[in-house]
Amino acid sequence: MPDSRKFIENLSGAGKSIGVLTSGGDAQGMNAAVRAVVRMGIYVGAKVYFVHEGYQGMVDGGDNIKEASWESVSSMLQVGGTVIGSARCKDFRSHEGRLRAALNLVERGITNLCVIGGDGSLTGANLFREEWSGLLDELVQSGQITEEASQTHSTLHIVGMVGSIDNDFCGTDMTIGTDSALHRIIEVVDAIMTTAQSHQRTFVLEVMGRHCGYLALVSALACGADWVLIPEMPPKDGWEEQMCHKLSENRADKKRLNIIIVAEGAIDHNNKPITTDLIKDLVVRCLGFDTRVTILGHVQRGGTPSAFDRILASRMGVEAVLALLEASPGTPACVVSLCGNQAVRVPLMECVQMTQEVQKAMDEKRFEEAVKLRGRSFENNLNTYKLLSHRKFDTELPNSSFNVAVLNVGAPAAGMNAAVRSAIRVGITEGHTMFAVSDGFEGFYKGQIKEVGWGDVGGWTGQGGSLLGTKRTLPAKHIGKIAEQMSIHNINALLVIGGFEAYLGLMELQEARSKHPELCVPMVMVPATVSNNIPGSDLSIGADTALNAITDTCDRIKQSASGTKRRVFIIETMGGYCGYLATVGGLAAGADAAYIYEEPFDIRDLQSNVEHLTEKMKTSIQRGLVLRNENSSENYTTDFIYQLYTEEGKGVFDCRKNVLGHMQQGGAPSPFDRNFGTKIAAKATQWISKKLKEYYREGRVFANTEDSACLLGMRRRALVFQPVVQLKDETDFVHRIPKEQWWLRLRPLMKILAKYKTSYDVSDAGQLEHIVRPRAKDSSAI
Repeated sequence: MPDSRKFIENLSGAGKSIGVLTSGGDAQGMNAAVRAVVRMGIYVGAKVYFVHEGYQGMVDGGDNIKEASWESVSSMLQVGGTVIGSARCKDFRSHEGRLRAALNLVERGITNLCVIGGDGSLTGANLFREEWSGLLDELVQSGQITEEASQTHSTLHIVGMVGSIDNDFCGTDMTIGTDSALHRIIEVVDAIMTTAQSHQRTFVLEVMGRHCGYLALVSALACGADWVLIPEMPPKDGWEEQMCHKLSENRADKKRLNIIIVAEGAIDHNNKPITTDLIKDLVVRCLGFDTRVTILGHVQRGGTPSAFDRILASRMGVEAVLALLEASPGTPACVVSLCGNQAVRVPLMECVQMTQEVQKAMDEKRFEEAVKLRGRSFENNLNTYKLLSHRKFDTELPNSSFNVAVLNVGAPAAGMNAAVRSAIRVGITEGHTMFAVSDGFEGFYKGQIKEVGWGDVGGWTGQGGSLLGTKRTLPAKHIGKIAEQMSIHNINALLVIGGFEAYLGLMELQEARSKHPELCVPMVMVPATVSNNIPGSDLSIGADTALNAITDTCDRIKQSASGTKRRVFIIETMGGYCGYLATVGGLAAGADAAYIYEEPFDIRDLQSNVEHLTEKMKTSIQRGLVLRNENSSENYTTDFIYQLYTEEGKGVFDCRKNVLGHMQQGGAPSPFDRNFGTKIAAKATQWISKKLKEYYREGRVFANTEDSACLLGMRRRALVFQPVVQLKDETDFVHRIPKEQWWLRLRPLMKILAKYKTSYDVSDAGQLEHIVRPRAKDSSAI
């Protein structure tokens, strides 16, 4: 069979020079992107230059443009902001300034630029590229460069990465820095919640986002805020009474605190600003509530980048270098972006135009269109928030007369509670009677089933673990009793939130349908496990929180060695037989190696890893990090690897080992897990409503087709319902992992960034795609 794959070995950067700069406002994760560009560039044989202080450094030249080495980006992965500096630059806006910048680049042979910044920085880069040949002509005429130099450097290639905490750039689901900014906001909200509850207070919180409400919207979703105000969707006239009515209702419901989140650019329907003081005065005047204002400001830009931002920036940095290597004179300037779980390249100016169109639509009060232009991800968040935030009264609800049960199965995972809250509230909105089952299938057969209302799940989004209680018990042995309980409570549909046991449990329930007609109801599973080992889904609720726990701990462990002699840390992660946490955690923490079950290794591999580290330690690098997945090998245990490294590293480095254990499962869920849990459970509940209508015949629900027992998973770019029966062939049941795992493609990246020569399949690298313009009436997005 002919191999159509394309490998990195065939892409050479020899003789090429790449300049990397960060421009505009800083964002956490920029350093991870710079590090990836430098190391990938050096890996393919190119020269890479830091351009310090953004465009200002490019115009000023001199020491601002310095060649980067492998070691010069060591230890910067975990640092917030941008190490190479950023500045707003007036000079670059003038023709004169760009002429000086062109001269500085040509003198160093740089014809490839990687720009990490917001839309202003990227627009500037594109203008520079368009003017390039004219600028070179001027430089030849004034005798500053030769005709030959002009010929050699005739084309400037540009690839952008968007670093902006506002997530205000069209064409990508996430920009570098957004996830970290959400971490800061949620840390503050969680802290405020405890003090607000003590005093029965109302807090008005202003978050960044002058023209974009993404941070406000997602943080409102992630903390269950009572009200959110964003520029893209101003509140309808009379919102003041509505908001006060809602706040007073929540108080009457024994809710001790109210949180209102405001984007700094929030406006009303007449484009007048809505300020935090205006809201505070309104609440005090109408309700007399004790109200406080908190403005988060630059705190949101600060701190350490989250695991998500480090991985996103590393993937984008590597992709940017590939895009520069593949560029031809006719290739338009592109932006490396994220769509679902996939890196894609989109023409820079298409994105910039669309971003400007959003602002234009807002100025012209075409708000529905502004939301559409922001993209699918933004629209989904807004729709989910609307669905969950407004409690409808019994008189407004459709009366479905269906009973839906929700349960957690398997080990606890952060974000499970957000999913349960979302499912219960959406279910109530759809008119169903919602039941919660305690302690998984064990609680089910024992009859631990009770009806739950809207208020029973208030404040659940930020809680770690599983408030319903969860067990690993499988249903097969107790199937008769479970069927009996289904009958007693007249359960018409099931939503199971959990890990591998939930997946197995759903299969067992489906197989038992022929004997127990009570089980012939729509069933859906939402994956929630730190191990991220569920077939049919790229991501599981809880895995992001676990990655952050691993990354934070690795940062601290590495820091503990600063100032001491050279040291290597051997760290064991969870995950069963699934190497997701070790691999992706290794990419986020800057590990030198990650041992996993899916990629068998032997003593020769261990030996070469030790030699590799020994070589590295002879340079200015002081610390090494090695991750090992708990079940990666029966005989090469964490102790064995620790002893081997200790023995072999004698005289060069010493070793320490850490087993991270259950701390990876604990803690408050990350913003990503809260948001993912909320959205995926809302979608699952809407599917249940649709199926209940479909399978309701002659006064009862009867569903025994394959597609009435599904798993809802994130696959590349979309959330997809897949019958569990069809996932059997994709599953390695002995090791409880999917047979094919997308993240294995990230392993070569980790190795390249750790200075290993490796083979990297780039045929899946982002192809240049065009932005699909949303149609004004298109509401098919979930």
